[in-house]
Formats: sequence, structure tokens, C-alpha cells
Amino acid sequence: METLIYVFAAGIVAVLFALFLAWDVLRRDTGTPAMREISDMIYEGAMAFLKRQYRTIAMLAVVTSVIMGVVIGMVENDADLGWRTGIAFIVGASCSALAGFIGMFISVKANIRTASAARRSLGEAITVSLRGGGVSGFLVVAMSLLGVAGMFAAYGGIDAPDKAPFMIVGFGFGASFVALFAQLGGGIYTKAADVGADLVGKVEAGIPEDDPRNAAVIADLVGDNVGDCAGRGADLFESTAAENIGAMILGVAIYAVTKNPAWIMFPLVVRAAGVIASIVGLLVVRGREGEDPMKALNRGYWVTAILSAIGMYFVVDRMLGNYWFTIAGIVGIATSIVFVYITQYYTSGSWRPVKEIAQASKTGPATNIIAGTAIGFECTASTAITIGAALMLSYWAGVQSGLAHGGLYGTAVATMGMLMTCAFILAMDTFGPITDNAGGITEMSHSPESARKITDSLDAVGNTTKALTKGYAIGSAALAAFLLFSAYLEKVTEVTGKTFDVVNLAKVEVFVGALLGAMLVYLFSSLAIRAVGRTASSIIEEVRRQFKSNPLIMEGKAKPDFARCVDITTKAALREMILPGVLAVGMPILVGVLLKAEATAALLMIGTIAGIILATVLNNGGGAWDNAKKYIEAGNLIADGGEVIGKRTPTHAAAVVGDTVGDPFKDTAGPSLHVLVKLLSTITLVLAPLFVA
Repeated sequence: METLIYVFAAGIVAVLFALFLAWDVLRRDTGTPAMREISDMIYEGAMAFLKRQYRTIAMLAVVTSVIMGVVIGMVENDADLGWRTGIAFIVGASCSALAGFIGMFISVKANIRTASAARRSLGEAITVSLRGGGVSGFLVVAMSLLGVAGMFAAYGGIDAPDKAPFMIVGFGFGASFVALFAQLGGGIYTKAADVGADLVGKVEAGIPEDDPRNAAVIADLVGDNVGDCAGRGADLFESTAAENIGAMILGVAIYAVTKNPAWIMFPLVVRAAGVIASIVGLLVVRGREGEDPMKALNRGYWVTAILSAIGMYFVVDRMLGNYWFTIAGIVGIATSIVFVYITQYYTSGSWRPVKEIAQASKTGPATNIIAGTAIGFECTASTAITIGAALMLSYWAGVQSGLAHGGLYGTAVATMGMLMTCAFILAMDTFGPITDNAGGITEMSHSPESARKITDSLDAVGNTTKALTKGYAIGSAALAAFLLFSAYLEKVTEVTGKTFDVVNLAKVEVFVGALLGAMLVYLFSSLAIRAVGRTASSIIEEVRRQFKSNPLIMEGKAKPDFARCVDITTKAALREMILPGVLAVGMPILVGVLLKAEATAALLMIGTIAGIILATVLNNGGGAWDNAKKYIEAGNLIADGGEVIGKRTPTHAAAVVGDTVGDPFKDTAGPSLHVLVKLLSTITLVLAPLFVA
């Protein structure tokens, strides 16, 4: 009971800290009337989309929870378990939706304050944008922590700690369900608007990014919030919840031998320690004039990581009393650091990959796309090696503990170590769309060039931090995939009463399950990318129509119809998210019912591996394309004759084409695959009784 009190206290501290950050952001200057007018349009569009999207998701979630509760009650012959699982699903779905909604609300309010701060200093702009992102980061982590701990206590975790983790898996499934549709819908919206605005504005009309004459600009800025803020908030909420529950399930096996509930409670406590470390890390971030903003963010991250390592040592010492698990936890923290720098290397303009793509743009869009594709494929090597090393080391450390099931638990401790810095990482992620919006507001309100220079530098860093978070998310998903796969095996063992620890690919039905798992990843990505292409085409046609029907728009004497583009994008995104979402939920159920539990395990295993690799290609390739364009726009590319190659050149146009190819990769399909990987795990965990019936 004392352990739960500590967890609840840490969650409440995180909520209070988020409220402090929100107060600090909202009390700041909101700039000129022109800036407020643009910000209000972004706010109205974002809130309108989110309300319509969540109404659609709510209907799907209610139907799913009822069907799931009835099926589990019938299969298990336990109506009580059925309705408890259904309620856990609804609570998880509601928390996930609320986390995304609140995070987006504050980010929309922070963008104008960042734009206003940029008129005064770089340091103030960094503080406002990071603290705005921190509201989302700390609320997401706090709600996940409080939600899992609350459900654990409500479902009898104090008296029967070995039973409760299996009863709350519905919470993780509900969070994954909402996150999938939120990420899909938001990702389709944001990239369709972005691609449409870039191609018809920069390439065809030859006007700057975020030019107020472009009717798609407001939709583009709205998309930054509904995709990168609300969608990513729901994504990382379900990540922390599902992985926490999976680690608790693995702790049950050791509890059966030791009768010490600390093995089950440990994942909650170590994440609570990570929240405190993240608070300190965020508070130490201070921007310095003339300094690369990324250095300021990295300082805060290093403080968070070091304090997390110290917290890991003390929590393991007090709860587990076996220093080998401290080593496993340090492996997880180190893995998160490695992923941060792998992502920076492949997506920051300071390193070879982005420079290589920019150089390739000199000879046209074809060579730009070839170079970007090659970079995306290349980065899978460092990702796979890092994940493999982390799993091997953490498993080895767990084995050295001398405990039965210690190896698997070592991988769970490593996963929890990686999640300790989640609040700070998510704050850096939301920093990206806030600074992107701030740049748009600065451009459209005709602010001084000095302010635009600051927002441009922050936007380039924001592209890296968004890519960085995706790398972190896929890294944690990879560690958690093994954890959740093992939890599925434990669940089947519990249901059948027989040890289930071998998946035999030599069986034809198991091989087919594995094949379908890999196929699911690619078909799902195809549907998501195609949805962006179709919606972007509608936006391009609409902007062209407005330019043609009213020539005064191009002369700056008439305003375009922003609302029309927002409405087109909203309707299309909500319509297009349904098919890939239903495919992701339906495929593992279909395989489980027809081919049974072992084939489902193969689908889960191979689908996860394929999802991790493809998401890495899409995330880092897309991020590198984006920053190659930014690299050229910043005047960093030099022609053979020594002159600077910048905007409004064929090289820049080629980079814009590459960026638009990468947009649905990095902001729609890639992030949605993070959720798909964990959805496969949570849905199979919840419905395992059906697959062995």
C-alpha cells in the first residue's frame, strides 16, 4: 500500500507541475492583433477537427468494449471478468483521448506566445515553446501512471497482486485503440494539408512557406497540432500504459516464487522516479543567445537521464535488492540516449545524411528521392543493432540475478528504464509543432525579419526533436515488443494451464500467421500513405481553384477561403482513417480465431519486427528529407561556383518534392506503425482466451 501511495503522489506532482507550466505559458504576451487573428483561426480549426474525430472514435470504442466484454465473459465463462475488461478498455480509451486533447489545447495556445517571444529573444522563445510542450509531456505520463495504478488498485491489486495485472490489460488495449485512430486521423490531416500547401504554394506559385495568400496554410498549421500534438500524446500514453502492464505481468512469474509484490509494483515505482527526474531536467533548460537551441535541449535531456539512472539504482536497491537489475535498467536508459543520437545523426542538418540529400537535390527531384530512400534504408542497421544489443544485455543481466524468469524480467526493467525519460522526450516532441506554428504566425503577421530568423532556427530544431521522439518511440516499442510478446505467452499459459514458450514456424498455420503479420505492416502503411495522397490532391485542386477564380488573392488584395481547405481536410481525414484502423484491429482477431494461439504469436512476433524496421525507414527517411529542404533554405548549400543555393531555385524545388514524399512517411505511416506494433500486443493479450478456446 505504501508503494502505491508513492506512485499516486508522483502522479499528482506531475499533474501539478503541468498546471504550473500551463499557467506560466498562458500568462505571457500574445503579440499583435494580426498574430492573435491567425492563432484564433488555428485554434478553431484544431478544436473542430478534434471534436469530430473523437466523436467518431468514441462510437467505435463503445461498440468494441461491449463486444469484447461479452466475448471474454462467454469464452472464460466469467461475466465478471468480461465487464471488468470492458470497463478497463473504456477507461484506457478515455484517458488516452483526454491526454491528447489537453496537450493539443495548450500547444495551440503556446504557439502565439512563442511567436511573440521570438520578437524579443531566442532564450525566451525556447522557454515558452518547451514549457508548452512540457504540459503535454507531463500530463500524458501522469495520466498513464495514475490510470494504471488506479485500475490496479480498483481491481484488487492490493489483496491479489498476481491477478490484477491480467485484469487490467483492457486498459492498455483501450489506450492503443484510441491512439491508433488519433494518430491515423491526425497524421492524414496534417500531411495532406502540408503536402498540398507546399506543392501548390512553393513549387507552382513560387510563394514562401506559410504565405497568407495560400488557402491551405491554416489547414497546414492546424494539422501540426492534431497530428503532432494530439496524435503523439495519445501514442505515448498508450506506450507507457501498455508497456507498464506488460512488465507487471512478467513480474507475476517471479512473485509466484518469492511472494514479494515488489516485483509486480516495480514498473510503476521506477516510472514515478522518472517523472521526478524529468521535472528537474526540464527546469534546467535555458536558451542562450547565439547558441544552437538543440544544445540547450540536450543539456536538459542529459540531466534527466543521469537523474533517472540514480533513481533506478535506489528503486532497485530498495524494492528488488539485486544489483543485476540496476544494470538492466541502465541498459534501457543508455538505449534511449543512443536512439536520441542515432535520430539526430540521420535527421539533423549538421551531419552527413541530410547534407548528402541536399547535395543530391542539385541534380533534381529524382536524385533527391533516391538519396533519401537510401538513407532511410541505411538507418535500420544502427536501429536493429542497438535494439539487439539492449535485449541481449538486459536479458543477460536478468539471468545473472539467479532468479527463475530473471532474464525476461531484465528486459522488462530495461524497458521501464527507457520510459523513465518519456515526459521530457514528449515535451521535446511537442516543442516541434509549437515552433512550426510560431513560424507560420510570424510569417503571416508580417513580423520583423529578426523574429522569423529565430522561429526558423527553432523550426529546424523542432523537426529534429519530432524525429527524435519517433526514434525513441520505436526504440521503446521494440524493447516492449519482446516484453509484450512474452506477456502474451504468459497469458496463454495462464489460460491453458500448460507451458507455452515455443512458436514453431515449421507448422504451416504458424508460418501463414507470420506471413500475414509482415503483410499487415505493409498494407497498413500503404493505406495510410495513399490516404494522404488522395486528400492532398483535393487540397491542391481547391487552392488552384481559388487562385484562378480570384486573381486578387495573388496580389495580396483579397483573403483566400481558409475555412474551405480546413473543412475538406477534416472530412477526408476522418473518412480515410477508418479502413486502416479496422484492418489493424481485425487482422489479429481473424488470425487468432481461424489459426489459433500459436499462429497469433507468429503474427505478433513477425509483425512487430517488420513494423519496427519499416517505421525506422519511414521516420528517419522522412525527417532527413524535411531537414535537407531546411538546410537549403538556410543558405547552407554551396554551388560549385561558390554561390549560395537558396530558395526559389531548381535545387530548392527538388528538395521540396523530396520533403513532400517524406511527409506521409514520417508523420502518418511511421508514427501509426508505433501504435500498430503495440496494438497487436494488447489486443492479443486481451483476447488470448478466445484464441485458445
